[in-house]
Amino acid sequence: MTGPIRASLMVTCLGDLFFPEVGVAIVRLLRRLGVTVNFPPNQTCCGLPLFNSGYHREAARVARRTIPLFGASEHVVVPSGSCAWMVKKEYPGLFRDDPELAREAEALARRTYELSQFLVKVLGASRVGTSFKGKVTYHDSCHLLRGLGESQSPRTLLGNLEGVQLVELPGADECCGFGGSFSVRLPDVSTSILAKKIANVEKSGAECVVACDAGCLLQMAGGLSRKGSRVRALHLAQVLAGPDEP
Repeated sequence: MTGPIRASLMVTCLGDLFFPEVGVAIVRLLRRLGVTVNFPPNQTCCGLPLFNSGYHREAARVARRTIPLFGASEHVVVPSGSCAWMVKKEYPGLFRDDPELAREAEALARRTYELSQFLVKVLGASRVGTSFKGKVTYHDSCHLLRGLGESQSPRTLLGNLEGVQLVELPGADECCGFGGSFSVRLPDVSTSILAKKIANVEKSGAECVVACDAGCLLQMAGGLSRKGSRVRALHLAQVLAGPDEP
């Protein structure tokens, strides 16, 4: 590949509302690695909550609006396994009755990557040249692990980070209990699942639990805060980006 790599950031609605610092960290990280980053305006939700609740026609409406926003993007980078899965795996199927839109959705799906996959599999960057001190553990978000089949890229990036002691999280592949609207519709079940996850995080001895999905971060950070735990919940981008440059 010749010339600079160009990538568009699909920031996601949870990222925009609750974790804007993650978007800033991604831009800083990608630029440091030589990527030209842009942010297509007028982004909204990718449609995943509608899709998961059975409102496929409404989700298709959202997808129909989203696809042209990223039509000119060389690569699309997503700080969420869930939203990347929606675009890559479900967008094309929403337009089975519209061959032209299905082709556009498939083209976008091929250009879309969750952050850790983009770093390792597109840029070939197993080391990002920054440091982060402390004992860190990693939680596998459900869509990234099961939907996109990814478990190694985040661990490779964390394990190669100067100053990090990466320890495996007991039950790392088990849900944190967020599950989008699941945590609202079945709060008692969600809370029970979260309690097990938080206990395992603390059992690991880590000072920081890292995830690649804002939903998981919301869930785990809330549980840790209510328990008075000193463990931090951070997005992978926040750990990899390093300190702000003066």
